[in-house]
Amino acid sequence: MALVRVSSSSSRLLLILPSSTTSSLLRSFLRPLSTSHVSPPRLSHSRSFPVDASFPQTSPLPSEGEVTEEAPRPTSRRPWKPTCLYYTQGKCTMMDDVSHLEKFNHSLLMDLPVNASAADKVKPQKLDYFLVLDLEGKVEILEFPVVMIDAHSMEFIDSFHRFVRPTGMSEQRIGEYIEGKYGKFGVDRVWHDTAIPFGEVLQEFEDWIGGHKLWKQKQGESLNSAAFITCGNWDLKTKVPEQCKVSKIKLPSYFMEWINLKDIYLNFYNRRATGMMTMMRELQIPIVGSHHLGIDDTKNITRVVQRMLSDGAVIQITARRHPDTGEVKFLFKNRIR
Repeated sequence: MALVRVSSSSSRLLLILPSSTTSSLLRSFLRPLSTSHVSPPRLSHSRSFPVDASFPQTSPLPSEGEVTEEAPRPTSRRPWKPTCLYYTQGKCTMMDDVSHLEKFNHSLLMDLPVNASAADKVKPQKLDYFLVLDLEGKVEILEFPVVMIDAHSMEFIDSFHRFVRPTGMSEQRIGEYIEGKYGKFGVDRVWHDTAIPFGEVLQEFEDWIGGHKLWKQKQGESLNSAAFITCGNWDLKTKVPEQCKVSKIKLPSYFMEWINLKDIYLNFYNRRATGMMTMMRELQIPIVGSHHLGIDDTKNITRVVQRMLSDGAVIQITARRHPDTGEVKFLFKNRIR
């Protein structure tokens, strides 16, 4: 007989075994789990696999810029693939190409799964739909991605994604700007192939929200039982109004109110979060895709929203702009400043 003690950081197991089986059983019991490493396609520098919003994850988040890979979980039906960015803009011409379909994902739903038991925990919400938005571009807006989810079931409904071509910059400056911003992700070619001016983006976006019956094209009309969710006030308080001035467009009425997820997070969990990465790290949600690629950041913020809903958060408007004066009123006393 052999006495074998197996220890971990949280528990100890005492086994009394026949000597003849000790060696082989220990080798099987203590064999480390293997992790496969596959070089990611050019469109994305980091990988993760879909995770239900309902369960806490134990794998830590990477620091900004760090590339990570995870082994498929036993419940994963298919490996993670980067999203085709031509497809998200309705411009993919390779839907009949088998090799293209094997390489790229053509459904954002795959990165935003919902567990039925988690959906049962969602509290009644004052809104029916959330439009998660995370703009990219500091000089002018370069990317306008929106993910629409049902506020009650947390389910993915649809997405809107456009790359935006600046109108107040020279072509040389645009080239430098895009190379610095998107070259590191390997998606600069996609941007040049698809980017359109901000005015055209808004026209297409209005058709999109109109098609979902979230907005009617009337003077002063707000969104119908829906609201934007942003990670901070910058996107809608500052950047969209600035871009509208550059593009010589009146600020649309549907941008007059929004939800700052940082304020909701602070009031619900009673702790401050500086941004999306902090939230994901604290909630132990693995990142999907590339940080600072707008469509991927929007998906990751949506995953945080799903998790907060499943934890019982009530998500409501946090800021409102006066249509005449442009003054912004913040509705939460306890908020991120």
